[in-house]
Amino acid sequence: MKTVKNFSKAFPACAIASAVIIVFGLVGIFTRGINFGIDFVPGLVEEVRIAPAAIELTYTGSASVSVETSNTALELVISGTGAENETKTFTFGQNPTVQDMANAINGIDGVAAKVTGSASADSYGIYTDSASTSRLSYDVPVRLYVADVANTASVEEVRTALASQNVAVKELGDVANRSFQIRAKIEKGDDSSVETLQKGITGSLKAAFGDTNIAIVKTDFVGSSFSSSNAAKSVVLALVTLLAIWLYATIRFHWDFAVGAIIALVHDCLIMFAFISWSQVEFSTTTFAAVLTIFGYSINATVVILDRVRENIRLVETKNFKDILDTAISGTLSRSVITTVTTLFASIALLVFTSGSIRDFAQVLTVGLISGCYSSMFISSGFIAVARRNWQPGEWAYHVKPHNK
Repeated sequence: MKTVKNFSKAFPACAIASAVIIVFGLVGIFTRGINFGIDFVPGLVEEVRIAPAAIELTYTGSASVSVETSNTALELVISGTGAENETKTFTFGQNPTVQDMANAINGIDGVAAKVTGSASADSYGIYTDSASTSRLSYDVPVRLYVADVANTASVEEVRTALASQNVAVKELGDVANRSFQIRAKIEKGDDSSVETLQKGITGSLKAAFGDTNIAIVKTDFVGSSFSSSNAAKSVVLALVTLLAIWLYATIRFHWDFAVGAIIALVHDCLIMFAFISWSQVEFSTTTFAAVLTIFGYSINATVVILDRVRENIRLVETKNFKDILDTAISGTLSRSVITTVTTLFASIALLVFTSGSIRDFAQVLTVGLISGCYSSMFISSGFIAVARRNWQPGEWAYHVKPHNK
């Protein structure tokens, strides 16, 4: 028989500790705010890389030549007058250095590839500036960039360069493949166009790091109607989820058990938002998915304990309902801890080995897993202990006969 630990003694202390953390989180929400992603507020998101151009491409022929890049190769698409409408492919494997790539491109009639950076740099992952034209011409060169650890800027330098633009800057990737996510919100009543906003950001970066050292990897824009719709749908989805869980718990157990389960879920939600606020993790649809994931995880952990409580009402000889709760938590303790720890292995792996929105998801998920395990044992059970402080054997026994004495 498992040893019954007196978990109920910790209920008041846990309630106070949780209240302090939640108040701390609310202070963070009102003072620091939530770092809403572009899914929830209108604005512009750009991913930018800062490094000197490695190759400059020009073309003097009569055809139309444009450059495209992928994860494995660089392609020149040739079409139009005097051309055979063909695509020339230059793989990084066959052209491992910038100089090798330039030599191969120079073999195309009319195309000139001038090395402007380190000739021995690795050609793998060559990229272009998505904000510039990809069509080659004689007077305006198309620039190709490669990752350059020695010359890339730091996130602090980028933030300093954009200090006047009222934007948020986040570093993405490792040192060898560093890029920066720049997010500019469009506040309600702001008449600034996307083009004006983009030009201001690009102009500040070029002023700080040089005209030829900036490459826009991608640009996204979300309008106010779309972001407002996303926010409203997310709130409705969360409320409907809580309502469905409350109905399920009420039907399966009892009203106080159901309320205890909902309090635990709201507790977990507030703990996660406290973390989101103070860490300034971007709250996007991916992060919201982590919150909903914890709803499912936490209610599952709570239901396991509540099911054991319902069973112990008939089995445990006591006049104090806290003894039933202690027995239930003790009986499910190993299951709760092992389930949480094994799930944490996956979330921590995502936290360590990923970046961007997936890493944000993993951070919130990790906090939620710990909070969910804790709230199932102490917050939900603590409320039930208060609700049943005057409980007598045989009360609310779910239509089963009281234990015969």
